Amino acid sequence: MSETDPEPVDAPLHLDGSAGEGGGQILRSALSLSLVTGRPFRISSIRANRRNPGLRAQHLAAVRAARAVGGAEVTGAVLGSRELSFRPAGIRGGEHLFDVGTAGSTTLVLQTILPALLFAKEPAQVTIEGGTHNPWAPPFEFLERSFGQVLRRMGATFAIELERHGFAPAGGGILRARVTPGNVLRHLDLRERGEVRSLRVTALLSNLPLHIAEREIERVRKRIGVHLASEAILPVAGAAGPGNALLLEIETDAGVAVFSCIGRRGLRAEAVADDVAEQARAFLDSGAAVDAHLADQLLLPMALAGGGTFTTGEPSSHARTNAGVIEAFLKVRVNMERDEGGRYEVRVEGW
Repeated sequence: MSETDPEPVDAPLHLDGSAGEGGGQILRSALSLSLVTGRPFRISSIRANRRNPGLRAQHLAAVRAARAVGGAEVTGAVLGSRELSFRPAGIRGGEHLFDVGTAGSTTLVLQTILPALLFAKEPAQVTIEGGTHNPWAPPFEFLERSFGQVLRRMGATFAIELERHGFAPAGGGILRARVTPGNVLRHLDLRERGEVRSLRVTALLSNLPLHIAEREIERVRKRIGVHLASEAILPVAGAAGPGNALLLEIETDAGVAVFSCIGRRGLRAEAVADDVAEQARAFLDSGAAVDAHLADQLLLPMALAGGGTFTTGEPSSHARTNAGVIEAFLKVRVNMERDEGGRYEVRVEGW
C-alpha cells in the first residue's frame, strides 16, 4: 500500500447497501477494503435495489471467503440477510478452498479476496468452485486477460487457471489462483488508447449444436464492421451442463478489452452476438483507453496504489457507487471529468 493509506482503526464504518446502484459490489468492495486496511464495517440494506434483496449464494460465498482470508468475526452471514458486520483480524495466505454451491460467480469471489492476498505475509493458493461463465458476472477470460493484465502491470504477481468451465445454471466450474504477496502496487496511467492491434472472437460451446456458435460468429462479423484477426469455436469438455459464451477481445496499446455475452435458453444466437457487437462498437467509438467493465474494476486497485488515471466512456452507476465505498475506507478522492472529446478522465488521487 502507499503512504496515503490509513492505519487500521477499531471503529466500524457504517455503510448503506442501498446507496447508488444498491447491488452486491458495495459489499464486495467493502470486504476487500476491510481486509486490506483492517477497518471493520457494518452494512445494512444489502442489495436493497435488487429484485431479490439480501445475500444470495455468491455474495455469501464472498463473505465466507473474506472471513477465512481475514480470520474475521462476522455476524449476519446467512442467505437472505440484509445486514452484516465484519471485523478482520489479519490477512492469511496458505491454501483456501471455497464452494459457491451454485452457478454463482467464482470470478467475483476471487476479485473480493485477491487485493488482500497481495498484501499477505505468505503466498496463497485458492480454489473456488461454482460458475465461471454466467450472465451476471465477468467471465474467466475478463479476469485473466483484461483485469489481470492491468493488475500485473501495476506490480501484482499472481496466476489464474480455469480448470473446468461452469456455465449457468449448472455451475460446477473450478477456478484456481496462486498469489505471491510482497509487491507494492504502482500508479498506472491509461489515458491514451493508442492503436487497435487486433480483434478476436471466440465462441465457447458445451453440449450444444455447432450451428449456434457458427451463427454467433457470422453475426458478429457482420455487425462489428471491423476486420477480425481471428475467429474460433472452442468445444468445452467436462462441463457439468450445456453452455455457450461469446467473447470478443480487442487488444490496443493500452491493454485488452473483453466483451462477452452468455447464451441461455430463449436467447437466440443472433441476440447474443448483437449484445457483444454493441458493447464492442461503443468502446471503439468512444476513443477511450478503458472499457466500461474494466473501469468498474480498476478503481479499487488504483486506490490501493495511492493513485492512477484512465479514460473511459460515461462511468456507470456501478463505478460511481464503488468510488463512494473506496473513499469511505481510504484517503483518496476519485474524480470523474468529461473531456472535450466526450471521454471521461477518471483520476484516483491521494490526499
